[in-house]
Amino acid sequence: MNILFFLTPKSDVVYIHEEDSLRQALEKMEAHQYAAVPVLQRNGRYLGTLTEGDLLWFIKNHLNLNLHDAQRVPVTTVPRRSDNFPVNADCQMEDLLAKAINQNFVPVLDDKGSFIGIVTRKDIIRYLAKK
Repeated sequence: MNILFFLTPKSDVVYIHEEDSLRQALEKMEAHQYAAVPVLQRNGRYLGTLTEGDLLWFIKNHLNLNLHDAQRVPVTTVPRRSDNFPVNADCQMEDLLAKAINQNFVPVLDDKGSFIGIVTRKDIIRYLAKK
C-alpha cells in the first residue's frame, strides 16, 4: 500500500522554522494545542521534532521561566530529547508502521529529502480499524 494515502500534506501541517523564536514556538503550539511539532529549515528540510517538554526544560534551566527572554531565543538552541524519525514517501507500509508505534506522527520526505507532510498514528489506526 502507498503511504501517501495517509499523508497530511505540508500545507495542512503546523510546523515551525529553525529561525522562529522559542516564544513563537510556544504560542503556535498553544494555539493549535499540539504537544509536538516538526522543525523545518526554510528550504523545507526536516530538522527534527520540538516538544512541550523540550521547551519547558529549556525555559526552566536557561531562562528562569522568563517568557520575555524567550522572544530572543531561536528554537534551534533548544536541545531536543528525541526526534520523530522521518520516512521517504516511497517507503514500505511496514517501515511506516514501525515508526508509528513509537511516534504520534511520522514526518514524510520526498526524494530530495524535503518535508512534504506527516502521517499520524491516528490516521493509521482509523484505517486499520475499518479493515
